[in-house]
Amino acid sequence: MRENGYAPIAEYAAIGDGRTVALVASDGAVDWLCLPNMDSPSVFGAVLDAERGGCFLLAPAVPFEVERCYAEDTNILETTFRTDDGVVRVTDAMTIPGAGLGPEREIVRRVEGLSGNVPMAWSVEPRFGYGARQPRLGQRSGLPVADDGAHALAVRTWDAGEEEIQDGAVAGRFAARGGSRSLLVLAAAHQEPLVFPGREEVEERLDRTGDFWRGWVEKRGYEGRWRDEVVRSALALKLLVYSPSGAIVAAPTTSLPEVIGGERNWDYRFAWIRDAAFTLEALLDIGCPEEAHAFFWWLLHSSQLTHPRLQVLYRLDGSPHVREEELPLAGYRGSGPVRVGNGAVEQHQLDIYGDLFETVWTYVVRGNEIDGDTGGRLAEIADLVCRIWRQPDSGIWEVRSRPGHFTHSKMMCWVALDRALRLSDAGHLPARHASTWRRERLAIREFIETRCWSERLGSYTRQAGGEELDASLLLGVLFGYDAPDPGRLTATVNTLRRDLGCGPLLSRYSGEDGLRGTEGAFLCCSFWLADALARIGRPDEATELMEQLVALASDVGLYAEELDPHTGGLLGNIPQGLVHLALIGAAVSISKAGGG
Repeated sequence: MRENGYAPIAEYAAIGDGRTVALVASDGAVDWLCLPNMDSPSVFGAVLDAERGGCFLLAPAVPFEVERCYAEDTNILETTFRTDDGVVRVTDAMTIPGAGLGPEREIVRRVEGLSGNVPMAWSVEPRFGYGARQPRLGQRSGLPVADDGAHALAVRTWDAGEEEIQDGAVAGRFAARGGSRSLLVLAAAHQEPLVFPGREEVEERLDRTGDFWRGWVEKRGYEGRWRDEVVRSALALKLLVYSPSGAIVAAPTTSLPEVIGGERNWDYRFAWIRDAAFTLEALLDIGCPEEAHAFFWWLLHSSQLTHPRLQVLYRLDGSPHVREEELPLAGYRGSGPVRVGNGAVEQHQLDIYGDLFETVWTYVVRGNEIDGDTGGRLAEIADLVCRIWRQPDSGIWEVRSRPGHFTHSKMMCWVALDRALRLSDAGHLPARHASTWRRERLAIREFIETRCWSERLGSYTRQAGGEELDASLLLGVLFGYDAPDPGRLTATVNTLRRDLGCGPLLSRYSGEDGLRGTEGAFLCCSFWLADALARIGRPDEATELMEQLVALASDVGLYAEELDPHTGGLLGNIPQGLVHLALIGAAVSISKAGGG
């Protein structure tokens, strides 16, 4: 399935440990791993440069067919290779640290011979700093070790052949026979001693990791239709949680293209305010209170660092300091440039204020409290919204054309002031400026209704005074924008489905965005459409659409950001948190509406 060394994006499964994520292709190659954290430089980056990026190969040395799945209710990957010589199963996991002494990060690959005699080959080719540097390879205590300054990787194997160090790699070959059991372990350290694990403790950590994931799923509370897809989405989102802070990345990868060969390649290893309301509601809907609380307070802490202004995105540790730069890598299938950092951090986006206030409102409506100092800060942010909502901005999609008066941005400013008033009425925010919030909320609605509606299209438009469309207008339904004529929202849903739709898929918008080329269908928008249909009283249509959308996931139930409507191939960074959040939201809304 590889083309010039690159696997299809849909062929990648994700494993992780709450701090970083590895991508494993269906042919057994680990082509992406950043250490020590998700936003650190890669040590395996072959997904972005097949020649220089580095990878961890493990597969039969003869032709094979593949079946794979996650072990039930876990993020442990099971890949079954079938050959003419026999069958072998590879179990891949990043182990969850326990109480005892263990590696800082650990990938465990267990190889079980199920039948016959299958020749296996493996190779660990680390390339530190996004492929910029080959490591120093040598031995410590008789074990292969790769080191690069503060980083070190140990390769530990049992019943996996003799290790050889050559050409910047550690490699070996062995035979997997019926009943055999081999282990390959990559143990990593960063600015701390490198731990060489023993076999018994590795096996114990692998088993305990499975218990951790199954125990986590048992506590989730969703029992509606599409439970399997919702649980898989929840597990995917759990992989995106950076445990030390509670932040949730948009995706654990960078620069996987929105169109092959194009320039729409972005670093998503940050936490976006845009995703906040979806994140909190989804976590609470599926019974993840610990993750919800951690994320909520991370969000308030991070936003305090730029108060009262909100920043589009923040680093996983809450820092607002992000800089975009380009790397000298070939890019996935020649799709350059490869970027780290994200220039959207410098943009002015108004919609994020509505996202913040909707998140706070959801938090308190579900029975939680915010303190007086937090309420005072939120009131100051509401005051800021009153001053800035008339400004042009770059919108939810972070276009790189000139700022404009995006309708969705104005709607979310309305949401910000509406939720501020609700919070004030409930005693969570000081009410001294409530009259100003009320006046400006009315002015925003007047702007939207007089300047952002097209009689010709029968729809709200992408921008004030324009005739273009934007799928983000669906969020007017999802976030409860109070249109004077509710029929306008219903008509907008119909127009978006008609004019931006292609089967079950929905494009993001029509019109120019400051970038060359096109993109695929944006999958979260399609799930938003299903969600909106359920909320406007059409659950049967929502159910039909949902059935088509859940069938578009990869073989292991993951979604990338986009899908090519012509080939059906996934595009963009994977796994994409916003898509999985939208799936959960749609499933919950359809269930509440009596669909499914």
